[in-house]
Amino acid sequence: MSVAYREAPASSDQTRTGSTSLAAKAQRPRSDYGTIILHWLTVIAVFASLLTGLRIAADARDAVVSKFLAPILPQGEVWTVHFIAGTLLVLSAGAYAIYMARARLGARIGLGRVRVLMIPSSPRLKWQGVNTVLHWLVYALLLGLAATGVALYLGVGGWVVQVHDVLALTTLVYTVVHVVTHFMYGGLWQLLRLFRPAALPENAKSSRYPLLIGSAAGLAVAGAAVALDFGARDVLNVPLVTTAPKLDGVLDDEAWRGARPVSIRTSQGANLGGTGESLVEVRAVRTQDRIFFAFRWEDPSHSLKRLPIIKAADGWRMIGHDAGNADVVDLYEDKFAVTFADRDAFGSGGVAHLGPKPVADKPPSLNDRGLHYTTDGAIIDMWQWKSSRGGVLGAMDDMYIGPPQDPTPDQAARRARYQGGYWPDPGHGIYTYNFPFDGPGGYTKPFQPQRLPKDLAALQKSMGKYDIADPDSNVEEGSVWWLDDANSVPYSKELDEKIPVGTILPGVVLSGANEGDRGDLTTGAKWKDGHWTLEVSRKLKTGSKYDQDFIPGKPLYMWVAVFDHTQTRHTRHVRPVILKVAGPN
Repeated sequence: MSVAYREAPASSDQTRTGSTSLAAKAQRPRSDYGTIILHWLTVIAVFASLLTGLRIAADARDAVVSKFLAPILPQGEVWTVHFIAGTLLVLSAGAYAIYMARARLGARIGLGRVRVLMIPSSPRLKWQGVNTVLHWLVYALLLGLAATGVALYLGVGGWVVQVHDVLALTTLVYTVVHVVTHFMYGGLWQLLRLFRPAALPENAKSSRYPLLIGSAAGLAVAGAAVALDFGARDVLNVPLVTTAPKLDGVLDDEAWRGARPVSIRTSQGANLGGTGESLVEVRAVRTQDRIFFAFRWEDPSHSLKRLPIIKAADGWRMIGHDAGNADVVDLYEDKFAVTFADRDAFGSGGVAHLGPKPVADKPPSLNDRGLHYTTDGAIIDMWQWKSSRGGVLGAMDDMYIGPPQDPTPDQAARRARYQGGYWPDPGHGIYTYNFPFDGPGGYTKPFQPQRLPKDLAALQKSMGKYDIADPDSNVEEGSVWWLDDANSVPYSKELDEKIPVGTILPGVVLSGANEGDRGDLTTGAKWKDGHWTLEVSRKLKTGSKYDQDFIPGKPLYMWVAVFDHTQTRHTRHVRPVILKVAGPN
């Protein structure tokens, strides 16, 4: 005999419990596909922009928060990522605005929800009101970041830098507050709603393709911004002239009168009267076989005092700070650099790599700020003028930026300065230093100079009147702040003993002339009324692999940098100038 068993019917309590559980699951918040896609696209853009921007900001000498975060920030060529992320943010923000309008989702952030903060209401409704306020706050933050970012890109500095930094840090704080307030409003499931897609609500379905149309609109806005940037870039035309200008640092030649100048705003450099800004005016002309540039830039102080040395009771010591870390911002000379490349990549043609160790298998720079190099084997042409290292005598170093070189044993051990892919062209250089290398963090002990003056009184007279305690003070026109073969001799103990304690000597020794590829440039320079004027000439074609040839019909891209008595903290010039040389070849 078999026995049949039947399942007992569920109790009414069990039925209600199960129904409640199913209803709760059904009511867990979801979000529509368009919001999820555009939200995460915006998150990616914001965080990529913030992290790379903080790395750029951490390079500032007075940075606090970004320097604290520096160990976890990305390194390398972050400029490109930063600007692409900014463009992506414009795209996603524009797309979301159109999407919200077409999908009839504006009630989500309607300002009417804020009124609950003013009246008695449930905690949940109040958190909803707080989230609405935060939504509008982030729109204002992103708009401010975009506006100040564009200004920085165009070369505006000063207070704009501080505002951009504050907005970026505020956005970083906002992300934390944003997550917390959403949790307080709806718990964990409110946060997980952006991982649980759902169809648009019924009232939005009458609007066709809101995500597609919104994305197309955002792409159009971003594309228009990029096209406007490329279409509005400054062009420096190089006309053909019959008579070459005289290289004397005075722009009174007939050739310059017909040369239309380009003005470049540069910013975020050290010193420069405390503003960090310098306006650079550039002209260029060519003859049959040479090109001529005239650079005029703002520099309030006439600086030649490059790391002077002083005789102390225990021997010779350097005056100045951070020489061992290659980061001097006080007693240094004025400098100027111009870079030419056949590509317009961000970071001066893609050569600026930030961070303490941007190349994993190479030494860092002495100041841990980064290195200049290319990653694809390309050679970028760079000219650097240095006022006390031959600049006022007509010398200018022809240099290049290429792939990072293998370090020497001394560079690997940080007994010499490693510079990545940034080096002088082959050939003899005009200058050396009147002190031995001692870095990083060195120059705390006395040392033996390389050379001493033949006639101390004559040298001190040629150095003119100066205030060694004030790095911003001007030296006199015609001052000599270097030793050379004519006014000095190799160090000897006997001569040293005749020099009294407190004597100040130049930190630079000049000898001969720049030769080889390094000596391709001829210059003339003059400082007057808060401006340097530098005229430079070079052959159109040098035949050197380290140089860019100036060829009619071949556009080049140019960047400039101003150094106001600082070793490495030059002004930034992000947006390149297009250089166009007139024919014939």
